[in-house]
Amino acid sequence: MTADTITAADIRINARWLIPIEPAGTVLEHYAVIIQGDRLAAVIPQEQADRSFRTRETVDLPNHVVMPGLINMHGHAAMSLFRGMADDLPLMTWLNDHIWPAEGRFISEQFIADGTQLAMAEMLRTGTTTFSDMYFFPEIAAQMAHDTGIRAQVCFPLLDFPTPWGAGPEEYLSKGADFIDSWKNDCYIMPAIGPHAPYTVSDGPMIEAVRLSEKTGAAIQIHLHETAFEVAEATEKLGQRPTARLADLGLLSPETQCVHMTQIDAGDISLL
Repeated sequence: MTADTITAADIRINARWLIPIEPAGTVLEHYAVIIQGDRLAAVIPQEQADRSFRTRETVDLPNHVVMPGLINMHGHAAMSLFRGMADDLPLMTWLNDHIWPAEGRFISEQFIADGTQLAMAEMLRTGTTTFSDMYFFPEIAAQMAHDTGIRAQVCFPLLDFPTPWGAGPEEYLSKGADFIDSWKNDCYIMPAIGPHAPYTVSDGPMIEAVRLSEKTGAAIQIHLHETAFEVAEATEKLGQRPTARLADLGLLSPETQCVHMTQIDAGDISLL
């Protein structure tokens, strides 16, 4: 671009401070962000932007920090409609006695649509522009995110038992493969595989999840080592910690995301 070249763009954001995140520890002052369509065309000093760009809209933020959107790396967006339900109880009591019965009663496509839209509104209001979701009717959540224009990794659920989304592992995997195929080329949606947890998914479906990931390139996200009880129960029943079992099943690949992980030791860290 020469000094005399003026480029047309859509939006200019003038920021008092701009934090690009990379490189780390960098804070830029009096910079402009230039947006063309759905892409960043430039991030340059405001004086340079005056000489180089003409935009149809300018947003002045003289007392603000501008930075990339936050990323929510794990959640169940539609469960925003269950907020506060038995949230002071241990995990297994919360699941067995409250959440799973409530899901059996209330979960539907409309529930997922409403709850996901509420969660997305709250995320966007507070600066989160990408989220990862693992819940029922992933096709609905994906469509809601796509229509809203927020990026999302959407994991289809995989469990050993029936839920409102399917009768069991075979149906989940079949529907999940179709889900991945439907969204694999989308600019906003990243379809993924969501085996719920070691205590809800047996070895056979876990292995099938690995095969599907290898076939499609889809990521796997799983709850792992959430509580001391989970680890102790698995060790007593199977003679090994959940992380070791997943390693034996081939689940711990670069495509796997292990979430929560509040109970880990040196052996777990070595495997991971």
